[in-house]
Amino acid sequence: MTVRKFIPLGDFINRSEKEMTQRAEKFYQELRTRRSVRQFSPKPVPRDIIELCIRAAGTAPSGANKQPWQFVVVSDQQTKKQIREAAEKEEQEFYTNRAPEDWLEDLADLGTDAQKPFLEKAPFLIIIFAKSYNVNREGRKEKNYYVQESVGIATGMLITALHYSGLATLTHTPNPMGFLNKILNRPANERPYLILVTGYPAEDALVPNIKKRKLAEIVTFV
Repeated sequence: MTVRKFIPLGDFINRSEKEMTQRAEKFYQELRTRRSVRQFSPKPVPRDIIELCIRAAGTAPSGANKQPWQFVVVSDQQTKKQIREAAEKEEQEFYTNRAPEDWLEDLADLGTDAQKPFLEKAPFLIIIFAKSYNVNREGRKEKNYYVQESVGIATGMLITALHYSGLATLTHTPNPMGFLNKILNRPANERPYLILVTGYPAEDALVPNIKKRKLAEIVTFV
């Protein structure tokens, strides 16, 4: 039988209910300003900010603590160009042949199309890969659990960290995304989860006039 070692929780801070409410309100007010941005500035972003945000994402919970994610950060202009060209090829097929009419109608108000200039304009593309299994030092496969859920949580934490740091983001999911494995030379156990575009928004950036659902529409207390 394997004996697991445990350590004290240690860093947990017990706060008053008043402080908890204040912090929750402040955090909500910060996050409610987050918007998906499609017009980015080429203004450089310090790499250490990206590194810290990814470190934050890496603290996410995961099935059996397997941490089945890999973040590939792309800033090389030629590589970004390759990704854009491959993504636009898939997007053109989507908008022309793959997408059902109701899907295209839902996208119409968001102003999206097959052209994705932000993939070259933004200073960083963070490609998030989901690892179906890990490979240990002996070269043996080790199964991962709840991969989609774990990577989704880490991705949400990354988006939050980037916004909190003062950067804009956009989630982009061309389908299929297998071209990313080829361009970035990623192994077979890694499947592209999404492209997270990040940087400063362009000064003239516009976003769709949309609203989020009210609390009563998204929560049920039992």
